[in-house]
Amino acid sequence: MKEKNGTGRILVVDDDKNLLEVIRMRLETANYEVTTALNERDALETVKGQVFDISIVDLRLIHQDGLALMEEIHLINPEMPVIILTAHGSIENAVDAMKRGAYSYLTKPFEPRDLLFQIEKALENRRLNSEIRRLKNLLTERYDFANIIAKSEKMQSVLEAVARIAQTDSTVYLNGESGSGKEVIAKAIHLASERKNKNFVAINCAAIPETLLESELFGHEKGAFTGAVRSTKGLFTQAHEGTLFLDEIGEMPSSIQAKLLRALEERQFYPIGGEKPIRVDVRVIVATKKDLEEEVKKGNFREDLFYRIHVIPIFLPPLRERKEDIPHLVEHFLTKVSTQMKREVKGVSPEAMQKLMLYDWPGNVRELENTIEYAVAMTQQDLVTEEYILQAKATLQGALKPLKESKEIFERDYLISALQVCEGNVSRAAKMAGKYRADFYDLLKKHNIRPQDYKNND
Repeated sequence: MKEKNGTGRILVVDDDKNLLEVIRMRLETANYEVTTALNERDALETVKGQVFDISIVDLRLIHQDGLALMEEIHLINPEMPVIILTAHGSIENAVDAMKRGAYSYLTKPFEPRDLLFQIEKALENRRLNSEIRRLKNLLTERYDFANIIAKSEKMQSVLEAVARIAQTDSTVYLNGESGSGKEVIAKAIHLASERKNKNFVAINCAAIPETLLESELFGHEKGAFTGAVRSTKGLFTQAHEGTLFLDEIGEMPSSIQAKLLRALEERQFYPIGGEKPIRVDVRVIVATKKDLEEEVKKGNFREDLFYRIHVIPIFLPPLRERKEDIPHLVEHFLTKVSTQMKREVKGVSPEAMQKLMLYDWPGNVRELENTIEYAVAMTQQDLVTEEYILQAKATLQGALKPLKESKEIFERDYLISALQVCEGNVSRAAKMAGKYRADFYDLLKKHNIRPQDYKNND
């Protein structure tokens, strides 16, 4: 019989304690990780608390049949294949089980190798389905160019840099505020590279506790520490021949910085508890909102690692510095959110757009998307009006200035916002502002604003 890899976590549910123990021993001998349950309640609680790759469920249970339990399991984990066991085999049972979502069906008594074969097939089928979904998601991201709104000169420069460096294997250093789109740009680099058909693996270094981060990155061997019941591949290994994206690298603990530096220099590393090095071919992209040069001076970040990752630096401008992108981003998010919510929201009012343009967006593109999502959810019309935009926030921020200076700043910002919304059309902008065209031109001249700078040249 073929030796199994034992890469699956299996839940077995049967009210026959002896049979349950026999199945457990068979599967553990084949190196699978097995959890058992004698009744439906324990099975459901276990599925809620752990993630399993497959379930084996007896058709006849104490309180309900196995198919009813299978349907409840699928409400918690719809992707998990379920194999039904029964001593009452019939074509009708088999057809009913498959119609209701069972992966396969085995009649007791069964040969152990038949059960192992069905498990292996189910796990392989799940892996294939997962890969298909991954590729579909990559294709969606690759061809949905609206994911990167880059009408502004600053964002055009970013995308030009992406196009130039995507085909290289050099490490990319993305710097920008939270919500400015660093992961979107990292994915764009991956999808424009020769590694596009391999994995894009991302991790937020700030979101993983220090005790787990090393294991997440480099993996561990079985028994390396308490709870390490099996060997696990780290993200470096999962990203082999693909791209590894290390977000918020400035939050990485110094102990792990040293191991990361060695991995980047030698292109190999030791898993926790491992005695043999693992070689990998990985393109690394890092991102941070911090000033790492300043962190180096403070002693919070290794200088040698900084220079190792700071090969191709790309700065992502905050949204307040690329406000001409806001109308296009709003249009994109309106379409996306309206589709998700099944709402017919077609646009925003000029007053709402003005409010969006005058706000400074400390949360950047992510905050703008959340704002549009809230507005679409709350509006009762097919047009978002200003009352649903940034209700709890002032549209003008900063220290209090003299009244005359504040009026001048507001007037200039208002004129620019009007031209951006109307794409440089002075007649439309004047009408929106409630001004005669000639008076509007006088205001533009006063503030040295050129309408042609805001025309859409696409």
